[in-house]
Amino acid sequence: MADIKYYDVILKPVLTEKSMNIMAEKKYTFYVHPDATKTQVKEAVEKMFDGVKVAKVNTMNIAGKTKRRGMTYGKTAKRKKAIVQLTAESNDIQLFEGL
Repeated sequence: MADIKYYDVILKPVLTEKSMNIMAEKKYTFYVHPDATKTQVKEAVEKMFDGVKVAKVNTMNIAGKTKRRGMTYGKTAKRKKAIVQLTAESNDIQLFEGL
């Protein structure tokens, strides 16, 4: 397993209707590095965003989908998604402000 730095853990936020609805409960969704652990995700979120305290992290592996173009088959890349629950006294993540 490679040494992953905190700035390499979070790849991008997930902006779907479902992830927007759970933001009211202080839950934020990110695509993360496939080899990242829950503790690495927690550390990365707390270091990257000021005044944020993470209560818990749920992760899930998403398998690549089979796609077809004509007679050729292929697979999309597999990904890992993390849902981060913040504490009640924690600040909101500024990245999602105004969405």
